[in-house]
Amino acid sequence: MKKVLISLFAVFLLVSWNRCSPKKIEEKPEAVAPETRGDNVLTEGQKSEGWQLLFDGQTTKGWQIFKDRKNNTWEIVDGVLHCKAINENTTGDGDERADLMTSEQFENFELQFDWKIAKEGNSGVMFRVTEEFEQPYYSGPEYQLMDDAGFPNETPDHLTGSNYGMHAAGKTRIKPAGEWNTSKIVVNKNHVEHWFNGDKVVAYELNSPEWIALKKASKWNEATGYGASPKGHIVLQDHGSEAWFRNIKIKTL
Repeated sequence: MKKVLISLFAVFLLVSWNRCSPKKIEEKPEAVAPETRGDNVLTEGQKSEGWQLLFDGQTTKGWQIFKDRKNNTWEIVDGVLHCKAINENTTGDGDERADLMTSEQFENFELQFDWKIAKEGNSGVMFRVTEEFEQPYYSGPEYQLMDDAGFPNETPDHLTGSNYGMHAAGKTRIKPAGEWNTSKIVVNKNHVEHWFNGDKVVAYELNSPEWIALKKASKWNEATGYGASPKGHIVLQDHGSEAWFRNIKIKTL
C-alpha cells in the first residue's frame, strides 16, 4: 500500500509540474500586409517602377497656367485638384478661365489619373502641348472627359475616352456624373492608347495615313501643329465645367 501511495504521489508531482511549466510558443512567420496606397502618394513598388507623382494633393507645384493667363478657377480641396464651375464667381476683370499644364514636358510616357465630372460637364486631358499656338488643343490631342449621359445626341468621337474629334472610343464602363473614374494615356513615339476604367478603348498612330485622313476631315485641318510635336506639356482643360482630378502620375517610357 505504501508503494502505491508513493507512486500516486509521484504521478501527482509530474502532472503538476507539466501544468505549471511554461509551454514553448510556436513561432509563426510574420504576416506581410499587402502594399496599400492612399490618394496622391506612390507605393514603393510604383517608385521602383519609375512612376513620378504629378500632383501632391496639397499644392500646384509642377503646374502652371497655359501662357500664364489670368485664372481663378483652379483650387485644391481635400487633396483634390478642382476646376470650379463657370457660375461659381470664376470671372473677375474679364475672362479668367484658363487651362492648367505641367511645367515639365514629356515625350514617351504612361499617364494615369482619377477624375470625376459634374452633371452635363465637359473637360479633357491633352498631351504633347506646346505654347506656340493660342490654345492647347491646336497642338495637343485630347483625351475626352465628359458626362456622356448628359449629352445623349453627342457624336461618338466627342464622348469619354475618345481622341476628341478624331477617334471614337469603344464601349466604355463610365460611372455616373460625380463618381470617380480612372484613365490612362500611353504615348510611345507615334503609338497612342487610351484606357478607361481598365479597358483599352482607343489606339491610333500619330502621322499615319489614317491620322492624316481623319485630320483633313476634322476641325483640325488648318491646325498645322496639331499632333506634330514629339514632346510637350500635359494639360488639364478648363471647359467651364466643374471637374476634379487626383492621383495624377506619370512614368516615362
